[in-house]
Amino acid sequence: MNLLEKSILEAPIVKKGDYNYIIHPLTDGIPKIDPDLLEEVAQKMLRFIPPDIEKIVTIEAMGIPLATAISLRMGKPFTIIRKRQYNLPGEVSVEQVTGYSKSKLFINGLKKGDKVVIVDDVLSTGGTLRAVLKALREIGVKVENVLIAIDKGKVAEEIENEFGVPIISIANIEVSEGKVTINSIR
Repeated sequence: MNLLEKSILEAPIVKKGDYNYIIHPLTDGIPKIDPDLLEEVAQKMLRFIPPDIEKIVTIEAMGIPLATAISLRMGKPFTIIRKRQYNLPGEVSVEQVTGYSKSKLFINGLKKGDKVVIVDDVLSTGGTLRAVLKALREIGVKVENVLIAIDKGKVAEEIENEFGVPIISIANIEVSEGKVTINSIR
């Protein structure tokens, strides 16, 4: 059993309203992010990143450890779509709606023609990813792939079709009341 599989099976599940929420080191930083787990997932993601990308893009906050690990290995810069507004020239505001929250994100440091890969920790309802992909398309950023550590939703294929961008998940899981089922691990 690899570290990702083991960590998923050991992760607690809590209720957030009607939503079953798995608390995992890579998606929540709880109880801790083990460097060997981070290395395992980053190495698996690296196999799906074209060498000619210019930047790695991640979304605050839990995609940052993965993007950092990948950036260091590839020698490519990364940019963070932030939850804080800076009012810089060219800043783009994005409204995200997930299964359990609603907020704004702010894109800086990306421009028309940039060739990027998105790296993130989790895909659940797809609200954040849809909003980000829409905004990047409007800017003119070319998204080669979206790499997700843990896909716990059933929306990846729908989003792929909507935006024409491959979504590659390292682990695909289902979370129900008190139980996690692992459908696949790469």
